[in-house]
Amino acid sequence: MADCSQAGSGRHSMDKSITLPPDEIFRNLENAKRFAIDIGGSLTKLAYYSTVQHKVAKVRSFDHTAKEVDGDPLYEISVQEEITARLHFIKFENAYIETCLDFIKDHLVNTETKVIKATGGGAYKFKELIEKKLKLKVDKEDEMSCLIKGCNFVLKNIPHEAFVYAKHADSEFRFQNTHPDIFPYLLINIGSGVSIVKVESEDKFERIGGSSIGGGTFWGLGALLTKTKRFDELLQLASRGQHTSVDMLVKDIYGGAYGSLGLTGDLIASSFGKSATTDKEFSKEDMAKSLLHMISNDIGQLACLYARLHNLTRVYFGGFFIRGHPVTMHTITYSINFFTKGEVQALFLRHEGYLGAIGAFLKGAEEDNPNQYSWGENYAGSSGLMSVSPDLNPMQRVRSGTFDMLEMDRLERQLVNLPLLQDPSSYIPDTVDLTEDALARQYWLYCFEEALDGVVNRAVASQPDLPQAVERAEKFRQKYLHKLQTLRHQPFAYGSLTVRSLLDTREHCLNEFNFPDPYSKIKQKENDVALRYFQKVVRSLEKLPWEQRQFALVKGLLAGNVFDWGAKAVSDVLESNPEFGFEEAKHQLQDRPWLIDCYDQWVERLKGPPHKCALFFVDNSGIDIILGVFPFVRELLCRGTEVVLASNSGPALNDVTNSELQILTERIAAMDSVIQAAIKEDRLTLVQSGSSSPCLDLR
Repeated sequence: MADCSQAGSGRHSMDKSITLPPDEIFRNLENAKRFAIDIGGSLTKLAYYSTVQHKVAKVRSFDHTAKEVDGDPLYEISVQEEITARLHFIKFENAYIETCLDFIKDHLVNTETKVIKATGGGAYKFKELIEKKLKLKVDKEDEMSCLIKGCNFVLKNIPHEAFVYAKHADSEFRFQNTHPDIFPYLLINIGSGVSIVKVESEDKFERIGGSSIGGGTFWGLGALLTKTKRFDELLQLASRGQHTSVDMLVKDIYGGAYGSLGLTGDLIASSFGKSATTDKEFSKEDMAKSLLHMISNDIGQLACLYARLHNLTRVYFGGFFIRGHPVTMHTITYSINFFTKGEVQALFLRHEGYLGAIGAFLKGAEEDNPNQYSWGENYAGSSGLMSVSPDLNPMQRVRSGTFDMLEMDRLERQLVNLPLLQDPSSYIPDTVDLTEDALARQYWLYCFEEALDGVVNRAVASQPDLPQAVERAEKFRQKYLHKLQTLRHQPFAYGSLTVRSLLDTREHCLNEFNFPDPYSKIKQKENDVALRYFQKVVRSLEKLPWEQRQFALVKGLLAGNVFDWGAKAVSDVLESNPEFGFEEAKHQLQDRPWLIDCYDQWVERLKGPPHKCALFFVDNSGIDIILGVFPFVRELLCRGTEVVLASNSGPALNDVTNSELQILTERIAAMDSVIQAAIKEDRLTLVQSGSSSPCLDLR
């Protein structure tokens, strides 16, 4: 099961010629706390935990007991330092291991640990080197248990971790929604041989089968047949070959299909069957392709038999034989589809190469109990899944230069699916998958590039008194622009590409350069202005007959959402006459029926008994939340309905955050007896959504 794709290639000698940029690869090494390492035959995967100091925007209410002066801000904004936890995973060739260890030793300041957890076959080979360089004791962990632990971790924490590979589809990677309950599943680990593991829970797994015919067989026989010693070169040969030149097909025996047995004419009847009956030389490419099909079909059939025997439908494939190679993923996928008649899908993992390192790290970090938290992929510091299609670029096996990175940030609290979701496994929070819709993808990437100057300017304006704001904003621009260019060519890099993920990537990059809330001052201004008109809007609504009031409230919700910052026209309205702008927005709404129009059913329901409880996911600051949402909430409270307002835990664009909403609610309660009474009686509750994203995601 060792990762041995380049052994014998002449690159095992230690390479000391590289210079490592610490801000790009071994990030935050000075704050590293503990380490783990997974060393295969050609690749090393290093894991470490660090504490990251970054800026966060905090809001604090002013004391409003004294007489207010017109123009005084509602609350103050401060940028403070906060420490959070981050996991770093770095993958590089074994040729660079000594250079990397030297770099770590020179930059390690105050690690708390005296032990480094290690797994993989190479952990024995490099044990003395690691202990000598880092002055840490190597503690070897079981390879399979690390693999399973790592697999469980990524399936639970990364939404689009698993994918189906479809070679000839518009999008070759089709990402799967991870079921909230990831167990049970089958893991087929294809290294030198094959191990088939049934995983039933976090700590319960069993090797239920395997085979000696695996990646090592493909490599060994391939070397004998083609004289090619490198694994990747062998796959390159296979990608250019035609197996039908070497394999005997059903039609070669029967002249066509074997209908009574349901066998098509193009089906392989005998791998390498023509080599015994044809007096000719076969090309290296054709022999490599035939060999690849033979090994893959054998593994595929074995996997299907075990899946059926144990009644499992989730089957994940990993190991150095897979390692993101399109040609191996395609042959495995074809085999699984054939033997199960499409009932079972072959699933692959974006971070399959890190599983052992992640598992070893988790074993060393059990005292911190990392599984009690939720972790999110930090797009700003992660390389993402790169295309390695030999048809596109034969040299693209070298990912991210020489190094490949994954970073995961610890979230403040453990996240769970919204309990009200009928079927969390089928819930998709996005309307358009830009991975598959090329036209929409180009449109949105262009939009985000065009908006970049505005975001940079807002970032600088949000920190007028902080040093190097302009310089940091320019670094943000370059980083995010690079991400957009990567996604233009590799739209599947971070899973399914959506407008939400583009926004999340931008937020991650802003945070990376200490711009936690570029819209903070804009939101403050919006909220201050809108509050002045709250009572007037409520009074005008109360004068309306009941049915007219319900329609006006709904139009207020829709109109309020128009005030999503970004358009200059919105800015101009807030500068001149916010009340007029809000009324004008209501008049400008298209006539019913709307695109999604349940208004008649809603009004009919309101004529009945009050709802027990209403959960409201709020959006924008200012006019939206204050003049659109709160009057609507007030109406529900008057009917006797309890209301829960869910807002973002962290900042995103001009969306109101939970801390801002607390202050707004307090101020509105001081003006309005209905809101005040509802708070005192616990009929109006404010909760955090757990999100720092501009888009709603209930997973």
